Amino acid sequence: MDRLANTVRPYAWGSTTAIPELLGTAPTGEPQAELWLGAHPGAPSHVDRGSGPRPLSEAIAADPEGELGTEAVRRFGPRLPFLLKLLAAASPLSLQVHPDRAQAEAGFADEERRGVPADAPHRTYKDPNHKPELICALTPFDGLCGFRAPAATADLLAALDVDSLKPYVDLLHAQPEADALREVLTAVLTADHGAMAETVAAASAAAERLAAEEGPHRAAYAAYADIARHYPGDPGVIAAMLLNHVRLLPGEALYLGAGVPHAYLDGLGVEIMATSDNVLRCGLTPKHIDVPELLRVVRFESTAPAVLRPEADAGGEEVYPAPIDEFRLSRYALAPAEAPVTLEAGAPQILLCTAGTALVHAPDGTELPLHQGESAFVRADERVELTGEGATVFRATVAT
Repeated sequence: MDRLANTVRPYAWGSTTAIPELLGTAPTGEPQAELWLGAHPGAPSHVDRGSGPRPLSEAIAADPEGELGTEAVRRFGPRLPFLLKLLAAASPLSLQVHPDRAQAEAGFADEERRGVPADAPHRTYKDPNHKPELICALTPFDGLCGFRAPAATADLLAALDVDSLKPYVDLLHAQPEADALREVLTAVLTADHGAMAETVAAASAAAERLAAEEGPHRAAYAAYADIARHYPGDPGVIAAMLLNHVRLLPGEALYLGAGVPHAYLDGLGVEIMATSDNVLRCGLTPKHIDVPELLRVVRFESTAPAVLRPEADAGGEEVYPAPIDEFRLSRYALAPAEAPVTLEAGAPQILLCTAGTALVHAPDGTELPLHQGESAFVRADERVELTGEGATVFRATVAT
């Protein structure tokens, strides 16, 4: 078992205080958006096994089966198949969608064949992998997830009473669901920028007004008005109005599969995802938007956000169910008087303490304390035990 030294990513949308408060460090005044825990080549965690800090990715490359386990290497290759993060949003992230595995493989192969440079701003596929993800709230957490039913969205837009939105209202009422959602999103993303900026200004002003009134969409209007303050004139503001607004309470989670448009808006959470950088953006960003490819990948179907709550087993492990093999997220609430929790060998594990103090015990008697904000990597060939003093520990591993 190894203590992890992790890297903070300073994206502009990040909170200046949430991650420092959890880690017990002084704020720098700069945004601290994500803390990465894992072996992603962009910012791998480091371990020190007696000869100085070394990227976890290098340790895995030197002994894939010892670090990851024979079965994980067979299924996913000689790399850690998941990335764990602390995510702290103080302003909206881009509205985005992720491809499924077949779409990622085809898109990556096509851009490789056409010689699109890997670091080109207009490059869409960074790798041939899919990117399902799960976010678990540590604080109240706001986001957008999936298309709202067209009739409900038509009512929401109609209540704004903006003339330039009325054609979208008519489409949402008149067309079958998939056609209506596709046509409206296409119209929004391909509209004249000047005209759309005027529509966004009028819609956001109306949303601000409706957010102050009682009504079924009050929280959603408040979220859309806030998005517009951060991204004035952006077509993504109107695209966001097609999506469900959801607020997670601490301990609740969302799973986001392929083709589901989403955006995180505000809050601190633990996020886990398959190791991939494939993101197709719909708006709320200055980055490249590949509209044709986006429209090919998006699943044009309405879905109510399925808020996940952990399912506890007899051993006290609370698992967040997700239909994916590359990762499995769970948590333990550890009390001082409880018997140790055994974490069996066989798969790689990352342990992240988000409250209190936990102890990781190795069979040889070695102990590794994990205070709030600290983390550890457990090799696949190691069997360890967990105890704690009022501690909460998140466990990331692969599905078995």
